[in-house]
Amino acid sequence: MRPFSYLRPTTLEQTIAALADPAATTYLLAGGTDLIVRLRRGHLCPTVVVDTKGIRDLHSEILPIDGGLRFGARITMTSVIQDARVRQHFEALVEAASVVGSVQIRNRATLAGNICNASPAADTVPALLVYGAVANAAGPAGSRAVPLSEFFTGPGRTVLTRGEMLESVDLPFPRAPVGAAFGRITRRRGVDLATINLCGLITSEGEARFAFGAVGPTPIVAVERAGALAADSTDAPAREAALRTLFAGARPITDVRGSQEYRTAMLEVMTGRSWQVAATRLRGRIGTGSA
Repeated sequence: MRPFSYLRPTTLEQTIAALADPAATTYLLAGGTDLIVRLRRGHLCPTVVVDTKGIRDLHSEILPIDGGLRFGARITMTSVIQDARVRQHFEALVEAASVVGSVQIRNRATLAGNICNASPAADTVPALLVYGAVANAAGPAGSRAVPLSEFFTGPGRTVLTRGEMLESVDLPFPRAPVGAAFGRITRRRGVDLATINLCGLITSEGEARFAFGAVGPTPIVAVERAGALAADSTDAPAREAALRTLFAGARPITDVRGSQEYRTAMLEVMTGRSWQVAATRLRGRIGTGSA
Protein backbone atom coordinates (compact mmCIF):
# COMPACT_ATOMS: atom_id res chain seq x y z
CA MET A 1 0.00 0.00 0.00
CA ARG A 2 1.43 3.35 -1.05
CA PRO A 3 1.36 6.32 1.34
CA PHE A 4 -1.51 8.77 0.98
CA SER A 5 -2.89 11.82 2.74
CA TYR A 6 -5.85 11.27 5.07
CA LEU A 7 -8.45 14.00 5.42
CA ARG A 8 -11.38 14.16 7.82
CA PRO A 9 -13.46 17.19 6.74
CA THR A 10 -16.44 18.45 8.70
CA THR A 11 -18.35 20.18 5.90
CA LEU A 12 -19.60 19.24 2.47
CA GLU A 13 -17.75 22.22 0.96
CA GLN A 14 -14.41 20.96 2.28
CA THR A 15 -15.11 17.50 0.89
CA ILE A 16 -16.07 18.79 -2.55
CA ALA A 17 -12.92 20.93 -2.63
CA ALA A 18 -10.77 17.88 -1.89
CA LEU A 19 -12.52 15.84 -4.57
CA ALA A 20 -12.18 18.65 -7.10
CA ASP A 21 -8.40 19.03 -6.67
CA PRO A 22 -6.99 18.28 -10.14
CA ALA A 23 -3.59 17.41 -8.70
CA ALA A 24 -4.95 14.65 -6.45
CA THR A 25 -6.34 11.15 -6.91
CA THR A 26 -9.02 11.20 -4.24
CA TYR A 27 -11.27 8.46 -2.86
CA LEU A 28 -14.02 8.71 -0.28
CA LEU A 29 -14.05 6.51 2.80
CA ALA A 30 -17.51 5.72 4.19
CA GLY A 31 -17.94 2.18 5.52
CA GLY A 32 -14.63 1.16 3.98
CA THR A 33 -15.71 -2.41 3.30
CA ASP A 34 -14.59 -2.20 -0.34
CA LEU A 35 -12.04 0.60 -0.23
CA ILE A 36 -9.85 -0.92 2.48
CA VAL A 37 -9.70 -4.25 0.67
CA ARG A 38 -8.71 -2.59 -2.59
CA LEU A 39 -6.06 -0.49 -0.89
CA ARG A 40 -4.50 -3.53 0.78
CA ARG A 41 -4.43 -5.43 -2.51
CA GLY A 42 -2.92 -2.51 -4.35
CA HIS A 43 -5.86 -2.21 -6.74
CA LEU A 44 -6.20 1.49 -5.88
CA CYS A 45 -3.41 4.02 -5.44
CA PRO A 46 -4.96 7.23 -4.11
CA THR A 47 -2.97 10.26 -3.11
CA VAL A 48 -5.78 11.39 -0.81
CA VAL A 49 -8.43 9.48 1.16
CA VAL A 50 -11.30 11.56 2.51
CA ASP A 51 -13.15 10.17 5.53
CA THR A 52 -16.84 11.11 5.31
CA LYS A 53 -17.85 10.11 8.82
CA GLY A 54 -17.29 13.56 10.29
CA ILE A 55 -19.17 15.54 7.64
CA ARG A 56 -22.04 17.30 9.36
CA ASP A 57 -23.99 17.76 6.11
CA LEU A 58 -24.07 14.02 5.39
CA HIS A 59 -26.42 12.08 7.61
CA SER A 60 -26.93 8.43 8.47
CA GLU A 61 -30.71 8.56 8.68
CA ILE A 62 -33.72 7.66 6.56
CA LEU A 63 -35.84 10.80 6.41
CA PRO A 64 -39.39 11.29 5.16
CA ILE A 65 -39.76 13.53 2.11
CA ASP A 66 -42.81 14.45 0.07
CA GLY A 67 -44.00 11.17 -1.39
CA GLY A 68 -41.13 8.97 -0.28
CA LEU A 69 -37.99 8.40 1.77
CA ARG A 70 -34.52 9.92 1.58
CA PHE A 71 -31.54 7.73 2.45
CA GLY A 72 -28.52 9.66 3.71
CA ALA A 73 -25.11 8.95 2.24
CA ARG A 74 -23.92 7.32 5.48
CA ILE A 75 -26.91 5.02 6.01
CA THR A 76 -25.75 1.44 6.55
CA MET A 77 -27.23 -1.75 5.18
CA THR A 78 -28.28 -2.77 8.68
CA SER A 79 -30.23 0.46 9.11
CA VAL A 80 -31.96 -0.12 5.77
CA ILE A 81 -32.93 -3.64 6.80
CA GLN A 82 -34.27 -2.62 10.21
CA ASP A 83 -36.31 0.43 9.20
CA ALA A 84 -40.05 -0.28 9.50
CA ARG A 85 -40.97 2.08 6.65
CA VAL A 86 -38.53 0.41 4.28
CA ARG A 87 -39.82 -3.02 5.26
CA GLN A 88 -43.38 -1.91 4.57
CA HIS A 89 -42.91 -0.16 1.23
CA PHE A 90 -39.65 -1.56 -0.21
CA GLU A 91 -39.58 -5.21 0.73
CA ALA A 92 -37.28 -6.24 -2.12
CA LEU A 93 -34.67 -3.65 -1.07
CA VAL A 94 -34.61 -5.22 2.38
CA GLU A 95 -34.06 -8.63 0.76
CA ALA A 96 -31.20 -7.25 -1.33
CA ALA A 97 -29.50 -5.44 1.54
CA SER A 98 -29.78 -8.58 3.67
CA VAL A 99 -27.38 -10.53 1.43
CA VAL A 100 -24.66 -7.87 1.19
CA GLY A 101 -21.65 -9.49 2.82
CA SER A 102 -21.82 -10.68 6.41
CA VAL A 103 -23.56 -9.18 9.43
CA GLN A 104 -20.34 -7.36 10.31
CA ILE A 105 -20.04 -5.94 6.81
CA ARG A 106 -23.68 -4.83 6.76
CA ASN A 107 -23.07 -2.93 9.99
CA ARG A 108 -20.42 -0.87 8.18
CA ALA A 109 -21.25 -0.92 4.46
CA THR A 110 -23.33 2.00 3.20
CA LEU A 111 -26.07 2.04 0.61
CA ALA A 112 -24.32 4.96 -1.13
CA GLY A 113 -21.07 3.02 -1.28
CA ASN A 114 -22.79 0.02 -2.83
CA ILE A 115 -24.15 2.34 -5.51
CA CYS A 116 -21.01 4.39 -6.17
CA ASN A 117 -18.73 1.37 -6.50
CA ALA A 118 -20.75 0.77 -9.67
CA SER A 119 -20.13 -2.95 -9.58
CA PRO A 120 -22.31 -4.75 -12.15
CA ALA A 121 -23.03 -7.26 -9.36
CA ALA A 122 -24.08 -4.73 -6.69
CA ASP A 123 -27.00 -6.37 -4.89
CA THR A 124 -29.03 -3.32 -3.84
CA VAL A 125 -28.98 -1.69 -7.28
CA PRO A 126 -31.60 -3.87 -9.06
CA ALA A 127 -34.07 -3.26 -6.23
CA LEU A 128 -33.40 0.47 -6.20
CA LEU A 129 -33.88 0.59 -9.96
CA VAL A 130 -37.29 -1.08 -10.04
CA TYR A 131 -38.51 1.20 -7.24
CA GLY A 132 -37.47 4.28 -9.25
CA ALA A 133 -34.60 5.55 -7.10
CA VAL A 134 -33.08 8.98 -7.70
CA ALA A 135 -29.47 9.80 -6.80
CA ASN A 136 -28.81 13.28 -5.37
CA ALA A 137 -25.31 14.48 -6.17
CA ALA A 138 -23.46 17.51 -4.81
CA GLY A 139 -20.45 19.14 -6.44
CA PRO A 140 -18.69 22.38 -7.34
CA ALA A 141 -21.59 23.43 -9.60
CA GLY A 142 -24.21 22.74 -6.93
CA SER A 143 -26.67 19.88 -6.50
CA ARG A 144 -28.43 17.77 -9.11
CA ALA A 145 -30.79 14.81 -9.13
CA VAL A 146 -30.05 11.87 -11.44
CA PRO A 147 -32.42 8.94 -11.99
CA LEU A 148 -30.51 5.86 -10.92
CA SER A 149 -31.30 4.31 -14.31
CA GLU A 150 -28.99 6.97 -15.81
CA PHE A 151 -26.31 6.85 -13.11
CA PHE A 152 -24.05 4.01 -14.28
CA THR A 153 -21.80 4.30 -17.34
CA GLY A 154 -19.70 1.15 -17.02
CA PRO A 155 -18.01 -1.16 -14.50
CA GLY A 156 -16.78 1.10 -11.71
CA ARG A 157 -17.95 4.22 -13.57
CA THR A 158 -20.80 6.64 -12.95
CA VAL A 159 -21.99 10.02 -14.20
CA LEU A 160 -20.37 11.74 -11.21
CA THR A 161 -17.79 14.24 -12.39
CA ARG A 162 -14.65 15.48 -10.65
CA GLY A 163 -15.63 17.05 -7.37
CA GLU A 164 -19.07 15.42 -7.21
CA MET A 165 -20.27 12.97 -4.60
CA LEU A 166 -23.48 11.16 -3.78
CA GLU A 167 -25.27 13.08 -1.05
CA SER A 168 -28.45 11.00 -0.68
CA VAL A 169 -30.84 8.64 -2.47
CA ASP A 170 -34.59 9.18 -2.82
CA LEU A 171 -37.16 6.41 -3.15
CA PRO A 172 -40.75 7.35 -4.02
CA PHE A 173 -43.53 5.43 -2.32
CA PRO A 174 -45.49 3.26 -4.78
CA ARG A 175 -48.65 5.11 -5.83
CA ALA A 176 -50.63 1.87 -6.00
CA PRO A 177 -50.17 -1.65 -4.64
CA VAL A 178 -47.06 -3.41 -5.97
CA GLY A 179 -45.38 -6.73 -5.45
CA ALA A 180 -41.61 -7.02 -5.71
CA ALA A 181 -39.02 -9.73 -5.19
CA PHE A 182 -35.21 -9.87 -5.21
CA GLY A 183 -33.26 -12.95 -6.24
CA ARG A 184 -29.68 -13.94 -6.89
CA ILE A 185 -27.40 -16.90 -7.48
CA THR A 186 -23.90 -17.19 -6.02
CA ARG A 187 -21.20 -19.83 -6.14
CA ARG A 188 -21.79 -20.74 -2.51
CA ARG A 189 -23.78 -19.76 0.53
CA GLY A 190 -22.36 -16.96 2.62
CA VAL A 191 -20.23 -14.01 1.59
CA ASP A 192 -19.79 -13.91 -2.18
CA LEU A 193 -20.57 -11.66 -5.11
CA ALA A 194 -23.58 -12.55 -7.22
CA THR A 195 -23.23 -14.72 -10.30
CA ILE A 196 -26.45 -13.01 -11.35
CA ASN A 197 -28.93 -10.93 -9.40
CA LEU A 198 -32.26 -9.37 -10.28
CA CYS A 199 -35.34 -7.71 -8.93
CA GLY A 200 -38.85 -7.81 -10.36
CA LEU A 201 -41.77 -5.52 -9.56
CA ILE A 202 -45.41 -5.82 -10.69
CA THR A 203 -47.96 -3.04 -10.30
CA SER A 204 -51.69 -3.42 -9.81
CA GLU A 205 -52.10 -1.84 -13.27
CA GLY A 206 -50.30 -4.79 -14.87
CA GLU A 207 -46.94 -3.12 -15.52
CA ALA A 208 -43.83 -5.17 -14.79
CA ARG A 209 -40.38 -3.69 -14.15
CA PHE A 210 -37.30 -5.88 -13.89
CA ALA A 211 -33.64 -5.00 -13.30
CA PHE A 212 -30.74 -7.41 -13.79
CA GLY A 213 -27.19 -7.33 -12.43
CA ALA A 214 -23.95 -9.14 -13.27
CA VAL A 215 -25.12 -9.80 -16.85
CA GLY A 216 -23.66 -6.70 -18.53
CA PRO A 217 -21.29 -3.79 -17.91
CA THR A 218 -24.14 -1.87 -16.26
CA PRO A 219 -27.46 -3.00 -14.75
CA ILE A 220 -30.19 -3.74 -17.28
CA VAL A 221 -33.71 -2.40 -16.78
CA ALA A 222 -36.69 -3.72 -18.74
CA VAL A 223 -40.38 -2.78 -18.59
CA GLU A 224 -43.42 -4.72 -19.85
CA ARG A 225 -46.70 -2.79 -20.06
CA ALA A 226 -48.87 -5.04 -22.23
CA GLY A 227 -50.29 -6.92 -19.25
CA ALA A 228 -48.80 -10.33 -20.01
CA LEU A 229 -47.01 -10.23 -16.64
CA ALA A 230 -49.96 -9.01 -14.57
CA ALA A 231 -50.38 -10.77 -11.25
CA ASP A 232 -53.62 -12.38 -12.44
CA SER A 233 -52.19 -13.51 -15.80
CA THR A 234 -53.47 -16.94 -16.85
CA ASP A 235 -51.93 -17.04 -20.34
CA ALA A 236 -48.83 -19.09 -19.55
CA PRO A 237 -47.31 -19.03 -23.08
CA ALA A 238 -47.66 -15.25 -23.32
CA ARG A 239 -46.23 -14.86 -19.83
CA GLU A 240 -43.20 -17.04 -20.60
CA ALA A 241 -42.55 -15.15 -23.82
CA ALA A 242 -42.79 -11.81 -22.00
CA LEU A 243 -40.40 -12.98 -19.29
CA ARG A 244 -37.81 -14.00 -21.90
CA THR A 245 -38.14 -10.61 -23.57
CA LEU A 246 -37.23 -8.87 -20.34
CA PHE A 247 -33.65 -10.12 -20.29
CA ALA A 248 -33.13 -10.18 -24.07
CA GLY A 249 -30.62 -7.34 -23.73
CA ALA A 250 -28.42 -9.20 -21.23
CA ARG A 251 -24.81 -9.82 -22.27
CA PRO A 252 -23.36 -12.14 -19.62
CA ILE A 253 -19.70 -13.08 -19.69
CA THR A 254 -17.72 -16.09 -18.52
CA ASP A 255 -15.63 -15.57 -15.40
CA VAL A 256 -14.75 -17.34 -12.14
CA ARG A 257 -18.35 -17.04 -10.90
CA GLY A 258 -20.03 -18.69 -13.86
CA SER A 259 -20.01 -19.29 -17.57
CA GLN A 260 -21.94 -17.26 -20.09
CA GLU A 261 -24.14 -20.28 -20.78
CA TYR A 262 -24.89 -20.86 -17.10
CA ARG A 263 -25.75 -17.23 -16.49
CA THR A 264 -28.05 -17.17 -19.52
CA ALA A 265 -29.86 -20.31 -18.36
CA MET A 266 -30.24 -19.01 -14.81
CA LEU A 267 -31.64 -15.72 -16.05
CA GLU A 268 -34.72 -17.51 -17.34
CA VAL A 269 -35.09 -19.56 -14.17
CA MET A 270 -34.62 -16.67 -11.75
CA THR A 271 -36.79 -14.26 -13.73
CA GLY A 272 -39.66 -16.72 -13.57
CA ARG A 273 -39.20 -17.30 -9.86
CA SER A 274 -39.04 -13.59 -9.10
CA TRP A 275 -42.21 -12.97 -11.09
CA GLN A 276 -44.03 -15.70 -9.16
CA VAL A 277 -43.01 -14.26 -5.78
CA ALA A 278 -43.80 -10.68 -6.84
CA ALA A 279 -47.20 -11.72 -8.20
CA THR A 280 -48.03 -13.57 -4.98
CA ARG A 281 -47.07 -10.56 -2.89
CA LEU A 282 -49.11 -8.21 -5.05
CA ARG A 283 -52.19 -10.43 -4.77
CA GLY A 284 -51.72 -10.41 -1.00
CA ARG A 285 -51.49 -6.62 -0.87
CA ILE A 286 -54.57 -6.20 -3.02
CA GLY A 287 -56.43 -8.69 -0.84
CA THR A 288 -55.58 -6.78 2.33
CA GLY A 289 -56.05 -3.36 0.75
CA SER A 290 -52.50 -2.21 1.59
CA ALA A 291 -50.48 0.08 -0.69
